[in-house]
Amino acid sequence: MRIKRAATPMTITFQLEDDLEQQLRRDLGDLSQAARDALLVEAYRMGKLSIGRLARTLGVGVVDADHWLAQRGVPLNYTFEDFKADQNTLRELRGPTSR
Repeated sequence: MRIKRAATPMTITFQLEDDLEQQLRRDLGDLSQAARDALLVEAYRMGKLSIGRLARTLGVGVVDADHWLAQRGVPLNYTFEDFKADQNTLRELRGPTSR
C-alpha cells in the first residue's frame, strides 16, 4: 500500500540583476509561478514527468493538463510506441472479432 504524502512547499532561490528582474516581472507577472511552470514544462518535455503526474500537480484532469501544455506550445509526448500499445489495449478490450 502506498502512503500518499501531502505536498510540501519547495523554495528555489537564484539571483537576477535588478533591471532583468523588473523586466521579467512586467512581462511575466508572478515570477514564482512562471518559474514553477517553466520547471514543469521542461520536466514534461524531458520525459521526467508524465501527463498524469503533471495533471495531479496542477490540480486538473489530464485533458486540462494537455490544454495547459498546448497553451505553452508544448506538444503531447505521445510516441509511436505509445500508439501501438494503445492499439493493443483496444484490441484486448474489444475481444475477439469475427472477420
